[in-house]
Formats: sequence, structure tokens, C-alpha cells
Amino acid sequence: MDPLIEKLKIAISGTLPGQLAHQEMSPLKRPSGDFPERSIARLSAVAVVITSVNEVPSIILTQRHEYEGAHSGQISFPGGKKEENDLDLEFTARRECHEEIGIELNPKSLIGSLTEVYIPVSKFIVQPYLYFQLTTDTMTLNEREVREVIHFPIKELQSEDSKSTMDVRAREGLIYRNVPCFRTGEKEIWGATALILNELRHLLTV
Repeated sequence: MDPLIEKLKIAISGTLPGQLAHQEMSPLKRPSGDFPERSIARLSAVAVVITSVNEVPSIILTQRHEYEGAHSGQISFPGGKKEENDLDLEFTARRECHEEIGIELNPKSLIGSLTEVYIPVSKFIVQPYLYFQLTTDTMTLNEREVREVIHFPIKELQSEDSKSTMDVRAREGLIYRNVPCFRTGEKEIWGATALILNELRHLLTV
């Protein structure tokens, strides 16, 4: 695990591959980098947590409940909007991680920040922060927000076999065909989460 984390620390300190990585997995060629929507967007942050599950380096993901909303049932990282009392977005990521799945991240576990992502449907700018937390045994789910925790092995993420496409049904009844996604087991991961995962995948190949 130590060589993996050291590799990521070095890679994340250089030029991030965000725009290229995002475009590869973008469902609708969403804006990346500087975009005009910035002035009306809301700020949020997510915690991309690498941990060890049965000695297998894995990424922690969560699946939402089904509900009447834009992100119903989707798989995401622990995270949410920046609250007025949050010190900064990195604090937001750690606070939301604790509130959603009960993991209290030590600030020293931060590896670095990834490239921000804009989500047009909810008008959020999402700032991802990458952490390494070896022990996550005290995980407690917020049952109102989280239906399930998913552990995505890093070796699977690095495999070309994990990349696929899927059809996505939008709220207005439209069906978007051949949307890029990652698959782990029976789970399909698309949208902003797939964009962020793909940047991490690029960093792992540096």
C-alpha cells in the first residue's frame, strides 16, 4: 500500500490530467475547467477515500436511495455542499464523509486535491479531495442518505475491462445511449463520479 500512496502523492503534485480524463468519461461533453456557469454554481466537495479491504486497496463509494430527484440511486463519493460554517472545501469533504458513513478522516490523511467537476443538472461545482485511511472499521451509514457502501478495488479501476457504456434514463423521459461508465460487480458508475475516478485512474498510470 505504501508504494501506491507515495506514487499518488508524487503524481498529484504535478499537472493534473483532469480535463482529458473527464472528457473520456463525460456523458454529454459537460464543461470542464473554466466555464461560464461558475458565477451561478454552488460549491461542494467529496472525499475520495482509499482504504484497505481484506488487504486489497480499494476506493469507498456510496449508493443513494431511490427518490424523486436528479441523482436518484446513483453511485457517488461521500460529500455534499459547503455549509456556511465550514472552514473550507476540504473541511466540507471530511465533514460530509463523517456525516454520511461515519468515517472521521484525519486531516493528515489528505493526499491532495483532484480537478473540480461541474454538474449541470444540479449546478454544483464539486471539488474532490483524495485521502488514504487504512482503517475504516467504524463505518456507520446515515440511512437517510446512503443505501449501500461499495468498495471498488483499485486493480479493477486500472483494468480496461472495468470501462463500459450504459443507457441512462433522464427525468424528462429521454434515454441517453452509450454513456461511458465503470462497472464493478453489478454496479454501474457514471456521471461526475466516473469523471473523478478516471482522473485517479490516469494518476495511477503516471
